[in-house]
Amino acid sequence: MVQKRNPPPPRVRPKAKTELSKPEPARPQPPAGGVPTKRRGRPRAYEPDVALSRALDVFWKDGFAATSLDDLSAATGMNRPSLYGAFGDKRELYKKTYESYRNRARARMGEAFAADMPLRPMLLRIYGIALDMYLSGEGGPRGCFTVMTATSEAVFDPDIRALVVSGLGEMDRFFARLFKIAQERGELSASADPQVLANLASATIHTIAIRARAQVPRAELEALVNGAVDVMARG
Repeated sequence: MVQKRNPPPPRVRPKAKTELSKPEPARPQPPAGGVPTKRRGRPRAYEPDVALSRALDVFWKDGFAATSLDDLSAATGMNRPSLYGAFGDKRELYKKTYESYRNRARARMGEAFAADMPLRPMLLRIYGIALDMYLSGEGGPRGCFTVMTATSEAVFDPDIRALVVSGLGEMDRFFARLFKIAQERGELSASADPQVLANLASATIHTIAIRARAQVPRAELEALVNGAVDVMARG
């Protein structure tokens, strides 16, 4: 009996280079014209938030008109092309710093307004926070960014004017709500007008901002605040 032989296994041809399981990464193709694309440069060496904060300090101290691009470049550590690329021109950078200031102030004041306190200590706390901000600055007291710089630019720029008006209105509403709550608690008489008191409270904020910029001592500013709070707390 003749034993059948199994046919030999088919020969496996080696895979072509293009069929390997780990293909080579695709290489960037040159654009039309045969010029190869340039590799990306190093990541930006600056932090936008840090640069914006430093620009804010310069504008807050010197205002828009007196601040030069060289001043901003020195403060942020960025050359002019980098400043333009990151923030736009000088006016656009100013607007961004003002928005940053408003966000910072809103957060600080929001913490105070959120506290559940009687009217008088609440007002004193709010004005204390304001004085901390207005008397800050390495080169001396800076006052309020809105009152001392933005109101001047609002004359020429409708966008800045809108930000200023919005900020003033927001402050009035915060104070009006505070006085309304105090009235509901019986801390103010029923005849008191929360909106009128709110306007007076905002005006006191503006007054201490101007006086702080003029380097009036803190003790005098606190005495002014105490007198204003006495009037407002009586309704």
